[in-house]
Amino acid sequence: QVQLVESGGVLVHSGGSLRLSCAASGLIFSSCSMRWVRQARGKGLGWVSDVDGGGGRTYYADSVKGRFTISRDNAKNTLYLQMNSLKPEDTAVYYCNAPPGRWGQGTQVTVSS
Repeated sequence: QVQLVESGGVLVHSGGSLRLSCAASGLIFSSCSMRWVRQARGKGLGWVSDVDGGGGRTYYADSVKGRFTISRDNAKNTLYLQMNSLKPEDTAVYYCNAPPGRWGQGTQVTVSS
């Protein structure tokens, strides 16, 4: 049974930093590309970032490029999202996703202005 458990979401001030984690189990983690997706209140899901299984290739939405960094530790079966220079528009529930259909429960990030 695949489990993805996100953590690290809190309330931060604009300009602050935060690191999200996603602990994975029940899958061959190092073989899976992984994704962060977010959903602001009242809006649809928005893609944030992808990383390949080895961690060497990363991809970012334009809205977060240069501010967010996705990474993974395959020895710990954990995915990360380092978020810097946070903006109020980054406020959302952040989900860890092992494409196509495996999702965590989400963690709330709130950025105050």
